[in-house]
Amino acid sequence: MHDHLQPMLFTDSTETQSSDSFQELLASIAARPKYLPEWPESHRVLPNEILRSALFNCRNRNLPRVFMKEVEIAVIGDGQVIYRGEELRQDDELVWMHLMHLIKKIPLGECVTFTPYSFIKALGWPIKGQNYERLRTCLSRMQATALRIQSKRLDSFISISLIQKFMSRNDRNENLSRWEVWICKEMQLLFDEDFLTRVTWETRRSLPDGIASKLFGYWASHRKPYPVKIETLSKLCGSGMSAKHFKAELKKALDLLKEAGFLESSEFKGELVVVSRKY
Repeated sequence: MHDHLQPMLFTDSTETQSSDSFQELLASIAARPKYLPEWPESHRVLPNEILRSALFNCRNRNLPRVFMKEVEIAVIGDGQVIYRGEELRQDDELVWMHLMHLIKKIPLGECVTFTPYSFIKALGWPIKGQNYERLRTCLSRMQATALRIQSKRLDSFISISLIQKFMSRNDRNENLSRWEVWICKEMQLLFDEDFLTRVTWETRRSLPDGIASKLFGYWASHRKPYPVKIETLSKLCGSGMSAKHFKAELKKALDLLKEAGFLESSEFKGELVVVSRKY
C-alpha cells in the first residue's frame, strides 16, 4: 500500500514544486528592470499613436494655451486618445523626445538626471535664461497630464502621465544643478519595438516648431505615405487656422521638408496631398 502510494506522493510534490518554481519565475520576470528599446544616438523615437495624433499640436506659440479636460484628440487611423492637461505643442514634443532618449539608458521608474544646460544644447535652443525657464515649464506642463490611449495592438486603454515626477528646485526653492525626472514603468507598453518611429534628430530639431515639424513625424511613421486630405492634415496639426490659411502654410511646410532632404516630392491633387519620401 505504501509502496503504491509513494510515487503518487512524490509526483504531487514535484508538481507543486514545479508550480511554485513557475510562479517564482513569473515574479522574477516582472521584477526585472524595464528598459525602453535601443535606438541610435542620431535618432529620437516616439510611438506611432502619438505621432499620428494631434496631441502635440501646431498652434501659434503666441496664442494662450487652453486647459483640456478629458478631450478626445484627433487621430489619423486606428486608435483613440483622451487627454487631460494644458495644451501641448511642438516644443513640448521636442523636449519629450529628447527626455525619452535619456530615459532609455536607465530602468523605467528610476530617476534620470541631467544639467539643464546640456538638455537645452541638445535641443538646439540658444543658451539663455529664458530657455531654461521654457524647458522647466515644458517639463512641468507634461508632469500635470493624464493621457489615455487605445489602439488595436493594445488590449485596453493605457492611462499614464507623460512625466511621473519632475524636480528642478529643492525644498528651499533653490535651483538644482542637475534636474531629476521619473517616467512610469507602464510607458514600456507604448514603446513597443514594432510600433515606434525613429526620426533623424538633426532634421527634427532643425525644423521650426509648427506644421513642418509635425508632418515630419507623421510621414516618418509611414514608409510609403498615402494621399491624405488637406482637411485631415489640418485636424492632425490642430492649428486652428482657416482652411485657406492652413493650405498656404502647408505649402510652406512642404517646401521646408523638401529643403531638409526628407521629402522627394509633394503635390496637391484636388483636396489631397501626395508626397514621397527621400529617406
